Order: sequence, then C-alpha cells, then structure tokens
Amino acid sequence: METFKYRDLTGAEFRECELDRVRMVGVVMRDAVIEGEVVNLVVNGVEVGAYVESELDKRHPERPLLKSSEPDELREGWRRLQTDWTATIARLDALPPGAERRRVNGEWSVSETLRHLVFAVDAWFRRGVLGVESPYTPLSIAGPWLAGDDLPTVQAALDATADPTFDEVLAVRAERVAELTAWLDAADAATLGAPRPPLEAEGWPPHQEGYTVLDALHVALNEEWWHHRFAVRDLDAIAAGAAS
Repeated sequence: METFKYRDLTGAEFRECELDRVRMVGVVMRDAVIEGEVVNLVVNGVEVGAYVESELDKRHPERPLLKSSEPDELREGWRRLQTDWTATIARLDALPPGAERRRVNGEWSVSETLRHLVFAVDAWFRRGVLGVESPYTPLSIAGPWLAGDDLPTVQAALDATADPTFDEVLAVRAERVAELTAWLDAADAATLGAPRPPLEAEGWPPHQEGYTVLDALHVALNEEWWHHRFAVRDLDAIAAGAAS
C-alpha cells in the first residue's frame, strides 16, 4: 500500500486506477472532478453515493429506465438515449471541421467513443446476450484494461492500426443500434430473465454462472449512457473553445 503524506498533488490525474478503500484524511480538495464507478463514498462522515445516483436519475430521466427490468421501460429508455445520440452527432455540423476526431483532456474523441460502443455492443449484447462466440468488429476499440496479452483472442479480432472515416464508423454503429433495437422490441420478461448463453471460446465478457441476459444487457446500456454523457461533455468543451 502506498502512502502519500504532506504531498502536493495539485493537478494530479489518476486514470484507470483502482482506488478501493482509499482514505483521505485532512485533505484539501477544491475544484476536484471524480468520474468513474463510485460506490460507498463517504465524505466527512456522509455517504454520498446514493445522493449522486439519485441526482443523476433526476437529471437524466432515461437513466432509471435503462436500469429497469421491465421490457417496455427498457425500450423507452433505449429510444430516448438513441434520440439523444442522434442530436449529439448532429451537433458536429456546427463545430469546426474535424471535431469528431478531436480529443479533450486525453479522452476519446467522438469517433473513438462510437468505435468503443461498437465493441461494447459486440461484447455485451452480441456475445453476452445472443451468444455469438467471437462477435468483435476490427474497427472497434476495446477498453484499455483489455490491452496487451490479457485476452489475445479479442486483440487478434481488432485492428489496432484501423483509421476509419467517420462515415464508416457511423455505418457500423447504425448496424449495431438497429440489431439491438430489433432484439429489444421483441424481448419479453422471460427473455430478459433467461440465463446468459453458454460460451466456450475465450473472449470478453467471460461466461459467468448465474448471470442473466438482463445482466449483460444492463452493462451494454450502461456503457451507452455513460459514453453519451462523456461525448456531450467534450463537445461542450470544443464548442466553448470555438466560441471564444
């Protein structure tokens, strides 16, 4: 365990770090930003995680729908989210050329974000829900935690040198959205409650006993929601820069 005492960490960045059971005592924290899976966060004796979740749900009414187990609510949440995605992509027309490839603060560009969502749908919907053993698309981007030799079968299916045009990314993205939409339109409670299909081939996600189709679907929808939020955040920053 590493201990930081009397250190000035102003401007420090922790990216893809595990911070479980971190204790911060006597710290001064101003203008800090925390983005990630935050559970059981206690600030000055107050557990704030439930407040954060509740506030996100109030600000984004589609979010609780996407976490539902009811087919109609899932369909409505997905419809609202894709409407938001359509509006977000349309914003690019009003931004400087190349905005879809621009990174903000080291985050993925909009184009890279959509390529990652192709991977997320391939992994958690096509593999996790439909049971396709190796559904990965070469132009998609896996998360950095799957880099290297951790899952060679996944890496072998992706093209690390791919540099698709934005139209090519949008075309593949549209195929994935249409496939998930068609499946969700036909899904019922029994379909959602069924066990995840058994998987023999190595890949991501791995087969997990006791997990249902709904569990895998929720991961895919959660990825979609969060990455839309990230894209909006970064496009806001690009638009503010262009305006100034």
